[in-house]
Amino acid sequence: MPPGVRTLVRKTWRTFVSIETGVVLLILVVILSAVGMIVLQRPTTRPEEFQRAYSPLALRVLDTLGLTDLFHAWWFLGLVLLVSLCIVAATIDRFQNRWRYFSRPYKFPEEAFRRTLPLQRSLLLADREGGAETGLLAAERALRAQGFAPERITRGKQFGIFAERHRIADLAVYIVHASLLLIFLGTLMNGLWGWHGTITLHQGQASDVVQLRNGGVHTLAFSIRCDGSGQATSHTGPAENAWSRLAVVDSGRELLKREILVDDSLNYGGVRFSQSSFASYDTVDRLVLTATPRASSGLARELGMAVDDAVALDPDWTVRLADISPTAAHADLKANDPAAHLVVTAKKTGKTLDLWLGQPGSTASIEPLPWQFQIKGLQVSHIMGLEASHEPGQWGVWAGVVLMAIGLSFAYFLAHERYWVVPIKDLRTGKVSLWIGGSANRTRIGFEARFRDVASEIEKEMKVVSAERATRYSLC
Repeated sequence: MPPGVRTLVRKTWRTFVSIETGVVLLILVVILSAVGMIVLQRPTTRPEEFQRAYSPLALRVLDTLGLTDLFHAWWFLGLVLLVSLCIVAATIDRFQNRWRYFSRPYKFPEEAFRRTLPLQRSLLLADREGGAETGLLAAERALRAQGFAPERITRGKQFGIFAERHRIADLAVYIVHASLLLIFLGTLMNGLWGWHGTITLHQGQASDVVQLRNGGVHTLAFSIRCDGSGQATSHTGPAENAWSRLAVVDSGRELLKREILVDDSLNYGGVRFSQSSFASYDTVDRLVLTATPRASSGLARELGMAVDDAVALDPDWTVRLADISPTAAHADLKANDPAAHLVVTAKKTGKTLDLWLGQPGSTASIEPLPWQFQIKGLQVSHIMGLEASHEPGQWGVWAGVVLMAIGLSFAYFLAHERYWVVPIKDLRTGKVSLWIGGSANRTRIGFEARFRDVASEIEKEMKVVSAERATRYSLC
């Protein structure tokens, strides 16, 4: 490779792995994600909501820029991929040294290290034999009391004590890197292999075909069936108060049944179903009417009838619902008024009478029929629009969020603290001192206070250990 090309590659790599590049790209992704949270997104938002929120020109501009489907836009996914590659490159570039530092901690402080360490203290040891051991024993007791697990270290003829805690805090940044990669991986999977679409179902209908947003279709490995639907207030209007009873069917077997509301969903096989629209259909499933004897002594009866249902009113008269339609028009009805065609038959004579009922609340009767009828209510068929979405990367996004919480907790609430204790002999005076050094990867001000406390505890323990040793010697 020519020197010029090698230099260009090296500079490009250094730019790619620099913290500044990663931070700038990450900020862009965060800002654009916030835009995606503010701008209404397709296909989860209904068309009428777009019309209420944006003018036609603004909506056309947003669609052209891909901001109404931001998380599936090619340029956003490309930016996410670029940030992911930067994180991977930066991790590869720096992880080897950090792992060496993590896996092989520096346990014995050499003279050059002791001279440059900011936090250190020396305690003069007794001149008698065993003074160094007294200091080390006191340091072990004090560190163990502070929650450390002190370790004796030997380097040739030198020896000392090393203690640390929260070493995992040194890898917190890489835990955060891994969490970001999981989140971005989930985002890329959703953008590349996820899909959104709709299913329209009548009551009792099942379907395994999803109409995708791009005009294509997707066939499910199972069917979704609507066993019932309705609204809490009325049979018409938007879907805010709608409910539906759904069933998952595979090879004729019901695998799952659930009733959902607008803010609820049914999840099965990696597909999420939620309500997106609700409307009344142009047929009536069932007619509820009241039949009252014209004789004052008789009792009224309430009948629920579907088309072609026949009910005996008394031993002689039978009524059959011949037709029912909310758009039926009869000479006595206005257009679009609900209507029902009843056929009443007398068994004795075989006589048949036709009777038409108008809108609910009106009463109809003819001679010589001894009954009069009144429509009490209609059970109207509904069309339920379901939104179906498949997001294969959701597991990565949620796993990344959890891992990021762990990594940030390690980074901000844990500090890698290290303590070294070494007996040092002054070659000029011949006196021995106990050198104590400490270091932490963060919260330096707070660590200075903890270091002073540890050194003070070691000094107190030295007096206790010296007294114990003096008592043993006197007894001997």
